[in-house]
Parts: sequence; C-alpha cells; structure tokens
Amino acid sequence: MDWTETGWFYQADVFDLVGPAVSSTPDLRDDPGLDDGWWSALKDALAGIAEAPSAKITLRRTWVEQVFPKYLGIPAPAEVERTTGHGDLQWANLTTGPLKILDWERWGLVPIGYDPAVLWVSSLLVPEVADRVRAEFADILDTPAGRVGQLIALAEMLQAVDRGYYPELAPLLADRACELTGVTPPQGTDPGLVR
Repeated sequence: MDWTETGWFYQADVFDLVGPAVSSTPDLRDDPGLDDGWWSALKDALAGIAEAPSAKITLRRTWVEQVFPKYLGIPAPAEVERTTGHGDLQWANLTTGPLKILDWERWGLVPIGYDPAVLWVSSLLVPEVADRVRAEFADILDTPAGRVGQLIALAEMLQAVDRGYYPELAPLLADRACELTGVTPPQGTDPGLVR
C-alpha cells in the first residue's frame, strides 16, 4: 500500500515467511542438493512467467550498448529478443523447497535466456550446479537468442566484479565470456580479470 500524507510518501509491504533461500548470497558457494522435482518446478515457473503480459523493459538497450564493448570486448547485438521474466533469478531469490521465487522488482521483459543465464553465472563456483543449469535450460540457452541472454548476464556480472563484488568469479566469468565470443574480455576493468 502506498499513500501520501502531509507531504510525506509512505509505503507498506506485507511479507510472508516462505522458507530458507537456497543461498544467503546471490552467488552459490556449495551444492544445495536440489532434487529433480525442484528443477522441474523452476522450469515450469519460468515458462509460466514467460506467458505473462508485460510492457516494462528490464535492462535497457543503452545499457547493453555500453557494457558489451566495455566488459566483453565486442559490439552489442543488433537485436535483443525479449520475453517476460523475473529479471534477478539468482540463488538468494529462490527457496529450497518448495520452490518460491522472491524479489520481483526487476520483473518485466528480459532478454530471452537471461533468467537461466543469471542463475548459471551465479553458479560458476560450483561447477556441478552450473552444469545442471546449462543442461536444464539448454533448449533456451543453446539458441541464438539464448546466447545473447548469456552474454548479457556475463556482462552484468563482470560489471558487478568491476564494482568490487564477486572477485572470485572474475576469472570464471572471463573464461565463459571468451568461450562464447572468442574474444578475451578487455583488460583493466578489474585486477581479477588480468590473466
């Protein structure tokens, strides 16, 4: 509920206790041992979200045009296909069981493949989980549009590294970006990227 009174703006939110998040941080540090039912529920949830109508753009074109050359060393794609998505699908925004998806302020039209790609890049410190994300969402990630979604997720996480977050992910992100583009990400954006 939002209201204004005597020149002040107020907002009240009601929260439900939904259970523990998979991780206390966006990036995963240990294998949470999620079962096949959890993964199936996540796939179903993302498919359902994709059917919801939205006009709100998450990750604007101007941002994409800036981060691709700066963090990936390549020009931005000419087109970014979009679908409705969560916009911040990382491990602190998912519960262990039953699956609940939290933190919806970034939902809207996201690049195709972006949601699973964010989960993938957030998993790189736990290779078996990163591999599971790739396997579960291969039908999306292994498409041309899904590749763009992956690159956008990598650029966003490399930008976070540049701002001082997730330094241990830096070499893994740079390696994945190079695998997808054939270009070593620009040096000098973060000391952790210098190899």
